[in-house]
Amino acid sequence: MSSKIPRGVQLTAETKKTGDNGTRKNVAPKGLSTRYGQQSGLKEQNQHLMATNEELQKNLSETQQRVAELELQYSDIDKENVEVQKNLRDCHVLLVAANIDPVVGERVGEAARQNDDQRKEVMSVSTNLLNELKVFRDSASQQRPLLEGIKSIMTDVTKALEHIKQEREDFSLEAAEIEQALKEAEALLL
Repeated sequence: MSSKIPRGVQLTAETKKTGDNGTRKNVAPKGLSTRYGQQSGLKEQNQHLMATNEELQKNLSETQQRVAELELQYSDIDKENVEVQKNLRDCHVLLVAANIDPVVGERVGEAARQNDDQRKEVMSVSTNLLNELKVFRDSASQQRPLLEGIKSIMTDVTKALEHIKQEREDFSLEAAEIEQALKEAEALLL
């Protein structure tokens, strides 16, 4: 026959009946059920903290992956910039070799004027390279704040995880103290 009395209270009632010399002890079951309620609340708190911790770990992992992707993008853009700078230097060498004034864009001397098509091609390449360089700088300018924002988020997530870790340690200590108090209370009841 099952009883609707909580288990801890049943033990207390049995202890009352079978105490020393067959006398009943006056022990109130309310203290034990209060402890049980506190312990249940602490378990719920612990489960909530663990779920929050898992979610933060997932967010941190996703953020770290995004940072890695952005760093890879930044590295690619940086390589592209080096290549554009090299091409720009090559174009400058071509301009000098063709006796073209890079500022004015005109040939120096009568002999250089005969190679007008070559000058136009060099200027076109130079303009394209300058445009590519501008696009690269704009792209790098847009990526840098995003990368810094992600690093800031990672710092905040790391701090939050440390805070949760500290709360979990505090909770574990508190739970251990409550468990010890429960054992002592059960020992007194028996």
